[in-house]
Amino acid sequence: MTIDITIEDSRWQDAGLAALAEEATAAVLAHFALDQEACEISLLACNDPRIAELNAEFRDKDKATNVLSWPAEELSAEEDGGAPLPPEADFTGEIPLGDIAISYDTCAREAVEAGKSLADHTRHLIIHGLLHLLGYDHIRDRDAALMEGIEILLLGKLGVANPYMSEDAP
Repeated sequence: MTIDITIEDSRWQDAGLAALAEEATAAVLAHFALDQEACEISLLACNDPRIAELNAEFRDKDKATNVLSWPAEELSAEEDGGAPLPPEADFTGEIPLGDIAISYDTCAREAVEAGKSLADHTRHLIIHGLLHLLGYDHIRDRDAALMEGIEILLLGKLGVANPYMSEDAP
C-alpha cells in the first residue's frame, strides 16, 4: 500500500502518524479485501488554519474540522444504507483511492474532550476518512448507521473502544 504522507505540522510526526495511518489503513483495506499493494492514498497532516482553508475552499464552510477527504472516484450507493461500489484499478493496475487531510489541533482537542488517547482518535479519523474515499457517508440515516458500524468493527479489531458509545450510556 502506498500512503503518501505530507506533514505540514511537526506535531503529527511526534505523534507517530505514519504508523497510525498504516495500521488504520491496513485494517480498512483488509476488511474490504482490497489489494493493499495496489491501493494509493495521500494524507495531509496539517493544523486548524490549514484545514479551515481547505474546508472553506472545497465545502464552503469557513471553519476548522477534524478530517476531510476527497475520493478519487464517486463510489457511493444510490439508496440509503446500500453498499458503495468497489474501487477499481486504473490502467496501471493501481487503485487510487484519494486524499485525506487531518488537523492536529482539532484531533487533539476532541481526544482530550472525549477522554481518549490521541492515537485512538487519530486511528478513528483515518478510518473515517478512508471510508469516505470508499464511498461511505453519514448524511442519510442508514448510510450513517452502516458507516458507523464498520468504524466500530474495525476500531474494535485495533483494540479501540466504540467512539460512539458515551460512558454515561446504560
